[in-house]
Amino acid sequence: MSDVLELVDVSVVRGGRPLVDHVSWAAEEGERWAVLGPNGAGKTTLLQVASSYLHPSTGTVQILGEKLGSVDVFELRPRIGIAGASMLDRIPRRQTVVETVLTAAYGMTATWRESYDRSDEDRARLLLDRLGIAHLADRTFGTLSEGERKRTLISRALMTDPELLLLDEPAAGVDLGGREDLMRRLGRLAKDPAAPSMVMVTHHVEEIPAGFTHCLMINNGKLVASGPLEETLTSRNLSKCFGLPLTVERQGERWTARGLPLG
Repeated sequence: MSDVLELVDVSVVRGGRPLVDHVSWAAEEGERWAVLGPNGAGKTTLLQVASSYLHPSTGTVQILGEKLGSVDVFELRPRIGIAGASMLDRIPRRQTVVETVLTAAYGMTATWRESYDRSDEDRARLLLDRLGIAHLADRTFGTLSEGERKRTLISRALMTDPELLLLDEPAAGVDLGGREDLMRRLGRLAKDPAAPSMVMVTHHVEEIPAGFTHCLMINNGKLVASGPLEETLTSRNLSKCFGLPLTVERQGERWTARGLPLG
């Protein structure tokens, strides 16, 4: 297998403060990574580096075999699918759901004068179906719930058949039923050998879908732990990452965590 991501001694400094602090990390083809950490830990910054939209202050980054700083990012970015809250404000509210997915084929967020053939629309509707929202295809984006919008963005991120899929807190703001249905669908995607390598940022171990293989923990910009999920997602590492005593348990293919009672 080859590396889809390789970060060597990477730091991102803003205003004299390191948002990511000397992080080294490699993700190989076919792996599915969960990135865990508290608010402000540096998770989203790490994802922005992995997406090529943020260059590190120091260190080297290779994405899909291309070195950041030596590659035309406009050629690299179509190979990366991204879904996160930062995209929500860029989608026109009057645009339909299926149009929102289709525009990814042109690297756009809004329809203009581009044209699509029947196979493009069939693929867009198939992806919406895989995420459980095929019935919303002709609704306008502005009428969707938070969870429905996030599923639309994941469908959009898959439209170009990317080699790397980056998900930034896909279950944030979603109710319990919506979260569990989304976890089932992401779990099915994660188990698909034809699916892209995946990196998903989350605050909660309960939001790690079945089929995920690896875990990275980060706090205050520093790497806490990194490796295969079963070896890395331990009570000790999780407690160190979040700064209080926690226990983590595996139940089937999913994980749960809780704090220890106050003495």
